Amino acid sequence: MKFAFSILLAWASMAAYAQTAAAPVGVSSEWDVRKLLDSFDRQAQHLKPIMDQVKPETWVAKGAPETYVAQWKSAESQLKYLLSSSQALARDPEKLTLALDTYLRMQSMETTLGSLVEGIRKYQNPALADLAQSVVAENSTNRDQLSQYLRELAAQKEQEFQVADREAQRCRGMLITQPAPKERKSTRP
Repeated sequence: MKFAFSILLAWASMAAYAQTAAAPVGVSSEWDVRKLLDSFDRQAQHLKPIMDQVKPETWVAKGAPETYVAQWKSAESQLKYLLSSSQALARDPEKLTLALDTYLRMQSMETTLGSLVEGIRKYQNPALADLAQSVVAENSTNRDQLSQYLRELAAQKEQEFQVADREAQRCRGMLITQPAPKERKSTRP
């Protein structure tokens, strides 16, 4: 009897350990997300004065393709969209679509800026290009943390969906197994 109890206790402890080891750590707190987004916004705001110094129209006179003008305009609008997206996420940090939108806008902004930096370096000022690159590089930690938060939030939403689905299936099963209601005999004269 003691042997069976020992095995049962060992099995229960292994099962409990397996559940805790497999369980996700959880999503960052709202406070941490807001801190991250504040830092992210400050870094993006540092980029604004740099973007204001970029003058791609003058590059065209030096032989630069007109594409740089379009990229610069695109980068400026992407920066505005990025800031508004991160502010919306700060207001509602549990919303997966806002987190995804912010992350994708950040990636798009960095890609556009990467191409524009080459134009800045070649046609305007290498030091300004280095400054723009350094601001983007400083933001890489924030980008990585936002990416991690996005994965955590997606995992949490997926887990919530699975719980809701199991509960719906359980309720459906209970409803199906209930006997049909008996017909009432009408007693009308």
